[in-house]
Amino acid sequence: MRTVTRTVPAPADIRGELIGALPGSDLVLDLRLESVSEGVLVSGTIRVTLTGECARCLDPLTEELEVDVQQLFVYPGNEIDEDDEDDEIGRLVDDYVDLEPLLRDAVVLALPLAPVCRDDCPGLCPDCGARLADVEPDHGHDEVDPRWAALRAIGTTEVQRITDEQES
Repeated sequence: MRTVTRTVPAPADIRGELIGALPGSDLVLDLRLESVSEGVLVSGTIRVTLTGECARCLDPLTEELEVDVQQLFVYPGNEIDEDDEDDEIGRLVDDYVDLEPLLRDAVVLALPLAPVCRDDCPGLCPDCGARLADVEPDHGHDEVDPRWAALRAIGTTEVQRITDEQES
């Protein structure tokens, strides 16, 4: 068994829609390599700093992500290697292990789908786009859908008529 701690640059495609690792940023690998009868078992953690924007208010955000990984890399000619056509099993090539697909898959699958700057982020006003965290609590807009404008006029006239009758 061998333990390895390395800092490597992040590949360019470790990102989702709103958040990801900047290309070339540091991926910190704490890995354990174990020789097993089928090949080499790689397990450990990956730490990376993510940058992106909040899904609600679009403010920039930065957060740390730590992901556990484990994958078997089989020796060439091994029965598992011959029987399984799936790419889920890693392959040893000239006694080397290609960790990039494992790292990319583990980090991308652990990315939040809708990252938020804080759990109670109110987001943006759907009418004017103002950050709801920065505006007054009574922020609102009195825009009436033009399809309902005629009913509003009828309602105002009817209320005025009822008020006049009550006063007389």
